[in-house]
Amino acid sequence: MEERLALVRFNNVGKSYYFSTDLEVYKGDKVVVETIRGLELGELVSDLKHLSEFNLDTELKKVKRKANRADIELYAYNEAKAEKSLEICKDIVKQYDLEMHLVSCEYTLDASKVIFMYTSETRVDFRELLKELASVFKCRIELRQIGPRDKSKIVGGLGSCGLPLCCSSFLGEFDGVSINMAKNQMLAINIDKISGACGRLLCCLKYEDDTYTKEKQRFPKIGSKVKYDNKIVKVTGLNVISDLVKIEHDGNISFVSLDEIQILPPREHKHEPRSR
Repeated sequence: MEERLALVRFNNVGKSYYFSTDLEVYKGDKVVVETIRGLELGELVSDLKHLSEFNLDTELKKVKRKANRADIELYAYNEAKAEKSLEICKDIVKQYDLEMHLVSCEYTLDASKVIFMYTSETRVDFRELLKELASVFKCRIELRQIGPRDKSKIVGGLGSCGLPLCCSSFLGEFDGVSINMAKNQMLAINIDKISGACGRLLCCLKYEDDTYTKEKQRFPKIGSKVKYDNKIVKVTGLNVISDLVKIEHDGNISFVSLDEIQILPPREHKHEPRSR
């Protein structure tokens, strides 16, 4: 069978990675692959694709085998083992009085390596801790510092919308989110209200940003002059969702439908005399 492209994910909402394979496997199958961490159990998130469809400039690692019953049972055993190991590691960290907060623990499939993920606001010197952990767990140890968004993805929780956090329910990767997206959606820049459980800007700001950018092209710019009811008025705000324009004239402020105003070409109001 020819080599094909396999897209593999290692947990329900983790990032997906490409491998090559000549095995007969399908979307939803569990597979064993070798990564930089060691042997891991993953799941195919799509059907195999032909390598010719992609312009790959790097050699891909191969899927070692389709996971068997023993692999799946070992994975479940390692998950239970990881929970106990996390508690042991927390006790050891307390003994060393280190400023680090352990978040999760994972074993590779063959248990040759254990990865502890932690957060910390300062640089942590864990050289002595590593020695202690190696003597306790008798395998390779990796201490990986993660950020607040990764922590929320692992721990989970509910967002301000009342639903499970996007990062822990379906987001495979984090998109870049900027304060300009909040401004583009004309949200009040209240950091507490536009931040998620992780303390960073809400991921959902990204979802509607392109739509707002496109829809706002139909509207006049804030600060420009438009014609309404045979009068030249100033635009002071927008409500893109309701198709409303906030206008001001002679100190009076009102919301009118976008259909009721006439957007003037720049030359028609560029030299508009100031009202007294």
